[in-house]
Amino acid sequence: MQKSRLVIALSAALVTASCASTQSTVAQSTTTHKAPTPATLKADPLASAEGVAELTLEQIMADPDWMGRFPENAFWSLDGQDILFYQKREGSEVRDLMIIKGGQSEPQAVPLSEQHLYIADEKESSVAGDWLAYTYKGNVFVRFGNGEVKQLTRDSERQHNLQAMADGSLSYQQGQQFFRIDVRSGLSQQMADIQFADEPQANEAPADYIAKEEQNLIQFVQKERKNRAEQFEYQQQLQQQNDTLAPQAFYLDKRMQWVDGRLSPNGRYLLVAMSEPQSWRDDGDIMPNYITEDGRIEPEKVRRRVADAKPQQHQLVLLDLQKHTQTSLTYNTLDGWNEDVLAAVKAENAKAEGQSYESKNEPRAIQLMADWGWENGAIQWNEEGSEVAVMLEAWDNKERWIATVDFGAKQLEQQDRLHDDAWINYTHNEFGWVDEDTLWFMSEADGYSHLYARDLDQQTTQLTEGQYVVETPTLSADSSQLYFQANQPHPGIYEIYRVAVDGSSEPEQLTDLGGMTGYELSPTSERLLLTYSTPLMPPELYVKNADATDEAQRLTHTVSEKFLSIDWTAPEIVPIASSHVDEPIYTRVYKPEGFDAERAEEYPAVVFIHGAGYLQNAHMGWSGYFREFMFHSFLNKQGYVVADLDYRGSKGYGRDWRTAIYRQMGTPEVEDLVDVTDWLQTNVNVDGERMGTYGGSYGGFLTFMALFKEPGLFQAGSALRPVTDWAHYNTGYTSNILNLPQDDAIAYRRSSPIYYADGLEDALLINSPMVDDNVFFQDSVRLVQRLIELKKTDWETAIYPVEPHGFRQPESWLNEYRRIYKLFEENLQQD
Repeated sequence: MQKSRLVIALSAALVTASCASTQSTVAQSTTTHKAPTPATLKADPLASAEGVAELTLEQIMADPDWMGRFPENAFWSLDGQDILFYQKREGSEVRDLMIIKGGQSEPQAVPLSEQHLYIADEKESSVAGDWLAYTYKGNVFVRFGNGEVKQLTRDSERQHNLQAMADGSLSYQQGQQFFRIDVRSGLSQQMADIQFADEPQANEAPADYIAKEEQNLIQFVQKERKNRAEQFEYQQQLQQQNDTLAPQAFYLDKRMQWVDGRLSPNGRYLLVAMSEPQSWRDDGDIMPNYITEDGRIEPEKVRRRVADAKPQQHQLVLLDLQKHTQTSLTYNTLDGWNEDVLAAVKAENAKAEGQSYESKNEPRAIQLMADWGWENGAIQWNEEGSEVAVMLEAWDNKERWIATVDFGAKQLEQQDRLHDDAWINYTHNEFGWVDEDTLWFMSEADGYSHLYARDLDQQTTQLTEGQYVVETPTLSADSSQLYFQANQPHPGIYEIYRVAVDGSSEPEQLTDLGGMTGYELSPTSERLLLTYSTPLMPPELYVKNADATDEAQRLTHTVSEKFLSIDWTAPEIVPIASSHVDEPIYTRVYKPEGFDAERAEEYPAVVFIHGAGYLQNAHMGWSGYFREFMFHSFLNKQGYVVADLDYRGSKGYGRDWRTAIYRQMGTPEVEDLVDVTDWLQTNVNVDGERMGTYGGSYGGFLTFMALFKEPGLFQAGSALRPVTDWAHYNTGYTSNILNLPQDDAIAYRRSSPIYYADGLEDALLINSPMVDDNVFFQDSVRLVQRLIELKKTDWETAIYPVEPHGFRQPESWLNEYRRIYKLFEENLQQD
């Protein structure tokens, strides 16, 4: 592909221009749908952030306040007139709510007494559009079209799960009860009460022989039972015939517990998901905390390991609130509901143990698709309440279904099935209703995350297509357009687009800024609130009309003069050819100032390996690894070339790139590391005998795998908060990629560094936080013991007693990176 050969470079003049300019504009490219030159951001420095900083480890690892306190989690006010964001308070972890009134004034703090007028934890518009209901701190508010705000609840209970009802009222959930409230009068009516218990009876049946005889012989006992039966019958009739009373409770299987539920807008049905109780941990899942306020060791509770995971099944129950009936919805109408999708994997593992495996079809554990931040969750009714859609996933991670409910037949009706031999992505699963009989949804069916529309007459239309990834879709206020973020111009450049839901037009590009652009659509869909950044410029806020012609106007100026005063290295994004797949390995390359490709003395190099696995870092926006970005500029000043690659498994490159690591974590990624190091030696005058690597979490895991499986590839490596044995990691992440240890021990042994520790020949530094409830400290402890038993010597450890997975103390950051730098200086620099 042509774009695979594209090299995008940010000019170092970007920062110089930022310091010198007093304008706040974004220069836009006139070329659409091609790889544009990255925009030049002209920033106004903060007058309050005076000073010039020196590029030192002490400065880089200091409290990030010195860089500026950038806008976080920006959003529109409820009426779409104002813009709000959170800003860290200087020297504190408190975030203040800031407001830009009218979308053009200077930001100012919102008084605590007024925050309920702006913050909506959950919101829901009426069908007629004459009010907007929302929750703030668990209480319900409603904002009318004239701007009046009315508080509907004020108590210590938590109201949530708002639903606009077809008759103009509002429903909400409190505990396991559902209420309908008239937003104008405030009259509240209980719609449903869910109890996981046996249905109450007037009298219990005799439990044994003695009880039976007592009830037959003693007249007093018979009279008491008769009185109770009559009173019970009277109360039942009263509740059925008097509409002023709360409805009868629904009694569901007492062995189950609540998972989720959604009331239909017409008030007729409640669809409930429930499951058997299951603890998130076992008694032995603890982590000792050695530094506590009372000086004692505190055993903190932590999550279960994937090796101890148990399948989880959700049962769907349709409650008819009018007829007071309940119907369990089975999954046998879904294609593949009972397939043995792991048959080949189980057979391979059985053979390795000298056994055989006989495949058979039996019901799979199926549950609601995990909600990774969707606005409306996995159960969604259309506006009228005539249809409901659910998104379901198999617990084995190989299947995702969208289904509606046939109310007449009382069964699920499949609307879409997505199968993946590896695993269904745990992101890119948003869906919702366009109108009463049309759904929109996201899918990786063609290999990339794209948008689709489906009417209930079995017609599916693909709305976007191509070798790019669609993110964060939002349906417009009139339901005619889907707005979204995508990396269509280049894998590392994200712009904003929209597409007609009826498929009548091609996607329209609305921004052309050339970096990383996120968005929030205004309530009327007329304007876009943008969060924009480049590799050298942290995120700032911009606003523009929701069309392609309007230019974005900058709203915030939060980057400090100290940050702008430093001559940061502008990375290039290079598509490095892979020797294993057709697509390139996109890599940020940082070159020292005055780099000379023909210099007689070759350069030492450091390769950074990003964490999370499924994450993109070789993009044209501000990196979440901002300390590492600054450290790379520091290394450049010391004469190092630095590379930062998006290895296979990374986000932003489609399904095949994502799933290349299935059942073999650490194999494709190390192959990509080999290709990148070969490219550095061939193209950037790097000395192959003076190369180091480092990374944290998944990056720490890959540091181990590179050093253990490819000795000599790097002369030194530092693994930070590293995974050493995937059987000890969590279920939600690991079981996707490696299945379960009891089903696929081969994949776990193939993918865990502890099994390859004998390959260590180069210098290794292990940096481990001790109160890490994500990657346990035990991971490092077990590997250290293994290295001792293998009689390895060229390694050392650094422990951080008070740090979790993400360090919090500047002193810890500084200590860690001093050690990393020392490791590179001692092993990669010439004497």
